[in-house]
Amino acid sequence: MPMRLLALLMISATIASTAPRILVHGHRGARAVKPENTMPAFEYAIQAGVDVLELDLAVTKDDVLVASHDPVLSETLCQGEGSTRIIREMTLTDLRRWDCGAKRNPLFPKQEPVPGTRVPTLEEVLGLASRGGFHFNIETKIFRDKPQYTPTPERFAQLLVEIIKKHKLESRVIIQSFDFRTLVAAKKLAPEIRRAALFEPGSKAVVARTQEAGATILSPHFLLVSAQLVADAHKVGLQVIPWTANTADVWDRLIRAEVDAIITDDPAALIAHLKSKAALQR
Repeated sequence: MPMRLLALLMISATIASTAPRILVHGHRGARAVKPENTMPAFEYAIQAGVDVLELDLAVTKDDVLVASHDPVLSETLCQGEGSTRIIREMTLTDLRRWDCGAKRNPLFPKQEPVPGTRVPTLEEVLGLASRGGFHFNIETKIFRDKPQYTPTPERFAQLLVEIIKKHKLESRVIIQSFDFRTLVAAKKLAPEIRRAALFEPGSKAVVARTQEAGATILSPHFLLVSAQLVADAHKVGLQVIPWTANTADVWDRLIRAEVDAIITDDPAALIAHLKSKAALQR
């Protein structure tokens, strides 16, 4: 092999081996493959090799934190009987009567139903921590215009921080939210736990607003991400973790922008893609 070609190959290998590793967050576990926010989805994501399990929280009538994206059980995803679908109006016992794994999400044709799957408690999800060194990215689903769906921000944050500390997972958890009131409350209770500010498409001044919220991570919709945004965030010590990217063209754009992690519904596919791009060293 010519010396010049050998030198170029060695340089390329060095660059690849020293490139920052982009972390993979399994959105709602891995909802492209398994019912979202369920134990089968989280277990699949762990087996796939995710760095972080991403999940959402609702709160039952008896103040139990449970993994659910919506405060009202979806007719599309869950089946059961009861006088209400509002989780805050159910005890955990009431909620356990619903099957949230038997139906396939029509948005994800390769998703495999798992009949008999119940909404898990946060305790159950955090109980998976012993299976590896992965982290947890936990969203508080709270709404200023619908206070009946949750406890107060302060109580929500208290319940969450207490469970995190019970499991001694302060260093392995991110608390994220679109409603920054829970982030502020969590910071007062446990400033050592990382906090992520979530932003919808079209949001403005996201770096400054993340700082104002006392968050340590900027988590924008992927459409908001540019190389300049990432550079501006990194300049003030913020990580950038966009949501929810599911296609190769978007992944490549985020890789070029040098984000710190990517939240995706299909973590196995993203891991394979990152490996092929030499952006992830495993």
